[in-house]
Amino acid sequence: MRYSKSDLAINGGPKAKTTKNIPMYPGGLEIGEEEKKEVMEVLESKYLFRYYGPAEMPSKVKKLEEEYAEYLQVKHALAVNSCTSALITGLIAVGVEPGDEVIVPAYTFFASIAAVVAAKAVPVIAEVDKSLTIDPDDIERKITDRTKALMPVHMRGMPAKMDRIMGIAGRHNLKVVEDAAQANGGSFKGKKLGSFGDIGAFSLQYHKIITSGEGGIIATNNDLYYTRAQAYHDVAACWRKDRFAPPEYPGEIFFGVNFRMSELTGAVALAQFRKLESILKRMRENKRRIKDAVSDIKGIEFRETNDAEGDTAVALIFYLPELNTVETFINALIAEGIEADGIYNRGVPDWHVYHHWVILHNKMMPAKKGCPFNCPLTEPRPEYDPNACPATKDLLGRSVHIDIPPQLTPEDCDQIAEGIRKAASILL
Repeated sequence: MRYSKSDLAINGGPKAKTTKNIPMYPGGLEIGEEEKKEVMEVLESKYLFRYYGPAEMPSKVKKLEEEYAEYLQVKHALAVNSCTSALITGLIAVGVEPGDEVIVPAYTFFASIAAVVAAKAVPVIAEVDKSLTIDPDDIERKITDRTKALMPVHMRGMPAKMDRIMGIAGRHNLKVVEDAAQANGGSFKGKKLGSFGDIGAFSLQYHKIITSGEGGIIATNNDLYYTRAQAYHDVAACWRKDRFAPPEYPGEIFFGVNFRMSELTGAVALAQFRKLESILKRMRENKRRIKDAVSDIKGIEFRETNDAEGDTAVALIFYLPELNTVETFINALIAEGIEADGIYNRGVPDWHVYHHWVILHNKMMPAKKGCPFNCPLTEPRPEYDPNACPATKDLLGRSVHIDIPPQLTPEDCDQIAEGIRKAASILL
């Protein structure tokens, strides 16, 4: 169909999308009787703490861990209270220490960086490529003799290039902590995300694919890292057979924190986890329908897909040729009734974009002394330039982002596609 300028809704034409927009809470909008049942079992038994209660009760948190481990095909899964906690615990478990460097992409939620700093290590920022995941070539450029670990992030549900990343890690003897916060259930070449690295970390926060409001999962095949993760996440050592017994081997017990997951959180997470495949199936079908309908449009370039089958399909992202056309294009989509946005805007702070990480640029810490930024183990002191990742800024600046909720109907998808075609036909 051919469109004229007057057809655009922003110019007074009819909207392409007349159906109601759906907020991007994929699992949150699926909460129902299954979650209520699991929670009521916990409340009725008064077994709110996984290790003990007034009566014997199978732990929901333990069951969640068992089902996650089986799903991911890993030996161990450990439930914690957030993905940030999972990342911190994972870094500690693999042996990251003050003065070590951890390479992290310039496009990720700031919690990834905060976790590195919490482990008293130095974040080193790498570019992303056209998949908007960490660029393996830039990883190679950023490795120094102080590099201890890599933190690939499967951003907006897209698997990173894990074959190349694991190859780099192997050649340089580096640990890998996978941030799969936004990619629960995704895979790369048939293997589940979060099961490639030494540690995998998942989020159950409300905006994620499945949710318990807050919560996180740690996955690993390494017995020692699992034990260290247990020790760090539970300083009271309730996980041990006898918390007051001496260590069974050197380093089994050490100072840690309390990142435990409660039984109520575990109950919601367990019910949500059992809906994961259904949610993924619907998001993938929706994204495929929209993408197929607009794939012939000249002037837009889809985000690079590292593995189409493994993409969780939480978003449709494409690049426009010129930065200065993005705002106009997005405004046109919004006028058409489509919830669309850019990813990078210099004037709008976004905690997902390195350029806006002012806390990191200024190395803002609660105390003047201490690692990683103010300690003798970090020499020379790292410096952070907001403009240091130009390739990432260019890609993000030319991006158009549309969420793909699983609750979309075929009509919703077709109307989104029509809105994209209308805007592109006039503006590109």
